[in-house]
Amino acid sequence: MNKRVYLLTIVSFVVGMVELIIGGILDLIADDLGVSLGKAGFLITIFSLVFAIAAPILLTMTAHIERKRLTILSLFVFLAGNALVIVSQTYSMLLIARILSAVSGSLLVVLCVTMASNIVEEKYRARAIGVVFMGISASLVLGIPVGLMLGNAFGWRAPFILITALTVLSILGVHFFMNRLAPKPAIPIREQLRTLKNRRILFAQITSFLFLAGHLTLYGYLTPFLKMALGLNGTWVSIVYLIFGVAAVFGGGIGGMLADKFGTKPTIIGVIIVFAVSIFMIPYTTFAFPLFLVVMVIWSMLSWAITPAMQSYLIESSPETSDIQQSLNNSALHFGIAFGSMIGGIVIENASVENNATVGGLLIILALGTAVLSMTKKARRPRESAHTIS
Repeated sequence: MNKRVYLLTIVSFVVGMVELIIGGILDLIADDLGVSLGKAGFLITIFSLVFAIAAPILLTMTAHIERKRLTILSLFVFLAGNALVIVSQTYSMLLIARILSAVSGSLLVVLCVTMASNIVEEKYRARAIGVVFMGISASLVLGIPVGLMLGNAFGWRAPFILITALTVLSILGVHFFMNRLAPKPAIPIREQLRTLKNRRILFAQITSFLFLAGHLTLYGYLTPFLKMALGLNGTWVSIVYLIFGVAAVFGGGIGGMLADKFGTKPTIIGVIIVFAVSIFMIPYTTFAFPLFLVVMVIWSMLSWAITPAMQSYLIESSPETSDIQQSLNNSALHFGIAFGSMIGGIVIENASVENNATVGGLLIILALGTAVLSMTKKARRPRESAHTIS
């Protein structure tokens, strides 16, 4: 396989770090800027919301630009966004910086996937796309814990200094090692949205949205939860995030195996049910740290186990629009992250962080309902009799 795919994987790793790293250092940002935890959590919401909206729009607007040039331009905007984070002295400036990072990051992920699939032989195409997405999963396993350690040791801006340095290296790598790649015609947004008329597809995408929303209602505020409910210090919080990330990556592989063995529908339903049980249990395990870790590992594994099954289900449901569905599903996931982190912020502002798990679990129950609706065949109306009474 073309080694340049690994360069694109590094780019996706850097983008993946930026999206959720705020969740690990929420309390540090809130204390430094003098804002509440809920307001600091909105920095996750705005990033994911902009990410979800910007990706399909920018892909259409930039359809005529050569891909290597567009990637470098996007990396420079991404660099500017993260540099602005480092010098931000106010919440408003930090919010603008997050928007810049999200706009450019959303386009970078799509460009990395597109370029990876075009620089390899057809037989390696699926593997190349998988390797690029491994960059995002690796950022969850390594990026967030490393960012937490840097943040706790040197201040919350330290992780973004690392991200800025990695972005500079990415620009140099793309400039010197990537070849020019001609653009391809983009699918109009209206045509993409038209596929949602399919009832199975619509409810499947809503399921992805609700599932991620329920997950982020707690995961987006995991640091304050660990510190307040379990009394953990910064080092232990980093260790918990590392355990969470490793379990999540293994969960993705297990989810794929379950879907292959039992089918996509039973896997999706089963994962949602067990995930709901685990997230509801979280607040009731804090009296015993080992028990909490066991339940948390199940929760983290299942948070990614649903992804392979859902992607396969979307392809099965509409094979002729599979590419569009992958793009829409990416937007649905990020809308879910945005909505969940927003709901989590409201809960933590008006009640307690210990209630976030329960609210998140309720959203997972709604996801179970929409999954069932997607998989249940619509009843046909009885045909009127063609016979007339003589």
